Amino acid sequence: MTVSQQVSVKQTDSDEIDLGKLFGILLDRRWSIIAITFAFAVAGIAYALLATPIYKADALLQVEEKSNGLSALGEMGELFSNESSSNTEIEIIRSRMILGKTVDKLNLTTLAEPATFPVIGKGLHRLSGSQDSISISRFTIPQAIEEQVYTLVVDDPESGAYILFDSQEQKILSGKVGELAESGEYQLFVSGLTTEQAGTEFSISKRSRLDTIQWLQQNLTVSERGKQTGILQLSFTGPDKAQNAAILNDISQNYFLQNVARNSAEAEKSLEFLRGHLPDVKEHLTKAEDELNQFRQANDSIDLGLEAKSTLDVMVTLESQLNELTFKESEISQRFTKEHPAYIALLDKRKTLLGEREKLNRQVQKLPKTQREVLRLTRDVEVNQQIYVQLLNKVQELNILKASTVGNVRILDVAQSYTLAIKPKKALIVVLATLLGGMLAVALVLIRAAFHRGVENPDEIEAIGLPVYASIPMSDWQSDMEKKQKSKRQLTVEESLLAVANPADLSIEALRSLRTSLHFAMMEAKNNILMISGPSPGIGKSFVSSNMAAVIAKTGQRVLLIDADMRKGRLEKNMAVTHTPGLSSYLVDQAGIEEIIKQPGVDNLDFIGRGEVPPNPSELLMHPRFKKLLEWASENYDIVVVDTPPILAVTDPAIVGAHAGTTLLVGRFGQNAVKEIEVTKQRFEQNGIEVKGFILNAVLRTASSHYSGGYYNYSYESK
Repeated sequence: MTVSQQVSVKQTDSDEIDLGKLFGILLDRRWSIIAITFAFAVAGIAYALLATPIYKADALLQVEEKSNGLSALGEMGELFSNESSSNTEIEIIRSRMILGKTVDKLNLTTLAEPATFPVIGKGLHRLSGSQDSISISRFTIPQAIEEQVYTLVVDDPESGAYILFDSQEQKILSGKVGELAESGEYQLFVSGLTTEQAGTEFSISKRSRLDTIQWLQQNLTVSERGKQTGILQLSFTGPDKAQNAAILNDISQNYFLQNVARNSAEAEKSLEFLRGHLPDVKEHLTKAEDELNQFRQANDSIDLGLEAKSTLDVMVTLESQLNELTFKESEISQRFTKEHPAYIALLDKRKTLLGEREKLNRQVQKLPKTQREVLRLTRDVEVNQQIYVQLLNKVQELNILKASTVGNVRILDVAQSYTLAIKPKKALIVVLATLLGGMLAVALVLIRAAFHRGVENPDEIEAIGLPVYASIPMSDWQSDMEKKQKSKRQLTVEESLLAVANPADLSIEALRSLRTSLHFAMMEAKNNILMISGPSPGIGKSFVSSNMAAVIAKTGQRVLLIDADMRKGRLEKNMAVTHTPGLSSYLVDQAGIEEIIKQPGVDNLDFIGRGEVPPNPSELLMHPRFKKLLEWASENYDIVVVDTPPILAVTDPAIVGAHAGTTLLVGRFGQNAVKEIEVTKQRFEQNGIEVKGFILNAVLRTASSHYSGGYYNYSYESK
């Protein structure tokens, strides 16, 4: 297979989704998923129980097409008829004009409630069944003071005595329920107080009128039932059932009253105008009558001729028509502009009547002077009489219109609050919280698995050209022993070394398999020195080195175990001996070989500890004494096992590896990435050291490995 084909196959494999492995990953993390889901479920239950219940109240209004039904008034009734769409009425209901009256009447700018702990206090107070409550009708504070929370402390529940403190715990005033308490610009009237214990505290605050109106707008919903039905449904949500109904009823009443006032406003303005002109018209009429009587008395009651009477009738009719046009123009100007066809027709009619009046005036000039004067005075009297009577008729019509105006709004259903809370929906919240927790837990597990690049399959290691000599399963016994090693008590080798304490453990069985593979691998090596290293700390190199040395020693071969990690080596804990004197002591020529060799209590196994931590471990390993030590050990032991620090952290393994005939790498299951192992192998090769094989340590039998075809270790014990 060519390189391009290998790359193509690798890309194809990486693009495939292994559903079996994903399912296995979820099974491996099932307890984490269950724990997170359970935590979210508990949080959902807690929120459902502690959250303040929200109740709903609703009312029903009808908006008719016309504001009045006075069709008998003809043009006068049509003038004041008013049609408006439901959207317009909805916006009127939600306006500050309507809601502001409700805020003022119900004193909604004042907030008063029992003092509780933040966040969960209200819920706990409600669940405790406490009946503490307070009702405040008036609360006035100085305008210059910023908004703050005041505390009212009940002094005597029986008499209703209380004391008010500000946020700095300074006394503001004291008073009793049902009495107005004053102190400077502060005023407080508590209309109701329910509590059984003295010292009960209530929190009182003041918010601005605009903020309160906005709060009403946020919680008020107005919608039309059906399409173009004119039926408006008002609903309000809040934690107090009684307050919800009171707010809706007041809003409905305010809207109804303003609707009536709006429909009768134009009639009222016309009445004011007519009543203002009636005295002037009456005065002109009286003056015209007096002048006519005086002229008749002065000229012996001259009567008009037939022609003059005919002219007079025509002139009075023209003046009456002109006067009627004046009223119509006043009315039509409120509805149309001068460019409207109806307005233009009215102006044309007036122009025609004015022309006719001009002709009559020219005819009157041909009459004798006396008759002409009588005609003029008589005309003035009759015209003023008609104007006065016409005004009186208009006033009566408008009075009837105003008195009969009922508005085009009708309250069908007064506000009532629902018995059950609409929020929170407890069952839904718990279900959603549980589902959210489960989905989040699964997502976290999958994301962690996606970013987790630790090796779990030996095939991944062998793909980089590094044979896997053994897969050592995770030992629970070893985990327990490591916990014991952290105690101050000195352990024996039977307690600290797994190969001695529990030789039947699966990990030891895997090391026995490694011992067999290692026997054949070292046959071609230049010496019998085995170096064990790895890419990073905490992967179990010390566990593998110490137990493998013990397993080899049990075959009868003499084994020397050297802890070459002079920085953080801890093999002495597994060997149950002290680390001094040790390797560093020999390398600085402070001790001989015989002095640093210790017997941990395992037949055929000797041990050299790391010694005191030197300031220059790498330089000491390059000293000829280290080479001399390894040559001596190679001659006097069947196999020498050298445990070294991680190669990616320090250069010590490269120095030791130059003297070792066989080099093995140790990696931890699920911790070391393939790239990390590959870099480790390259680092040794750059220093001329051949890595013989790899040991996968602390292998866990996971569901993901099972469903993806991983490697297993089976127990084969006598029953």
